[in-house]
Amino acid sequence: MKNKEKLFDALSPDEKMKLEIAEELGLLGKVQAGGWKSLSAKETGRIGGLMTKKKRELAKQTEE
Repeated sequence: MKNKEKLFDALSPDEKMKLEIAEELGLLGKVQAGGWKSLSAKETGRIGGLMTKKKRELAKQTEE
């Protein structure tokens, strides 16, 4: 488990967010098994859309 945590810490903030969203959508197992290329266009688009939404929310919070 500690190795996974070390790998997670080494990722960029965007990569961390992408993995967190994949986990929220129940796609993390699929990504771990087959990589990001194993996702359908719909699944990839959903992750990208949620990442954009979260980034906008973070930007608004830092503005205030």
